[in-house]
Amino acid sequence: MPELPEVERARALIERAGLGREITRVDDNDTYVCRPHSPGEIAEALTGRTLTKALRRGKAMWVETDGGDGPDLGLHLGMAGRIVIGEESGGDPIYGGSGGHPDQHLSGNPAWRRFTLEFADGGTLVLFDKRRLGRAVLDPNLDGVGPDAMEITAKAFRGRVGRGEAPLKSRIMDQSVLAGVGNLLADETLWQAKLPPLRPAGDLDDDELDHLRRTLRKATRAAIKHGGVHTGEVIPFRKRDHHCPRCGEPMLRAAVGGRTTWWCSAEQAWPPAAS
Repeated sequence: MPELPEVERARALIERAGLGREITRVDDNDTYVCRPHSPGEIAEALTGRTLTKALRRGKAMWVETDGGDGPDLGLHLGMAGRIVIGEESGGDPIYGGSGGHPDQHLSGNPAWRRFTLEFADGGTLVLFDKRRLGRAVLDPNLDGVGPDAMEITAKAFRGRVGRGEAPLKSRIMDQSVLAGVGNLLADETLWQAKLPPLRPAGDLDDDELDHLRRTLRKATRAAIKHGGVHTGEVIPFRKRDHHCPRCGEPMLRAAVGGRTTWWCSAEQAWPPAAS
């Protein structure tokens, strides 16, 4: 599923290749992707408008029109969505979960084009989504979305993450607490920080929380740079009978917050082994 790094790459693509372009036509006929809007409602609101600013908080992405005077267009990538503008795309790194090339959309099934903006200059912005779980919506509601994982201050991070008895991994994946961290980014970050995913979040002291925040920002920046969360150092070792690439000890697996979780049996053990 696209996490913060993939969504940021999609946002950056819109910023680079979509802004300043006037919308002349909108295909909003997919009633599931465009719910709760009826066909033509988004088109009526956006036709004649110009995209002027691309924004993101966590996994939520939206585009302002007419300098903020027009409606915002919210775009959610769902489980396997990509934003495509011309010959460039950003979003799910393995399009459609098929294991194919990231640019498979260029020759993919036309039915995967769930939402399209056509521009006055002849170009298009397309939400491609094989699994049909993405969304296009006017003026998205972000009330339940917490601070962005890349933007949150150290003080706010301590106050939001460092409390309660929930496992640390569950805490940092709670989008109302901290927006943008998904399953793979959580495993990569906790492995880099050498922190147990099962440790109660409220058990961490301020130094550990500051270390976790720095590590999360580092892991996120690396994922943005290299193409997505699948490029993390520990991600290839999240498999049965694999070993930690840092110390060589076995990787362990369990479900944390309903998500498959992997961690190093030695460096991330919880409770820690008695000395």
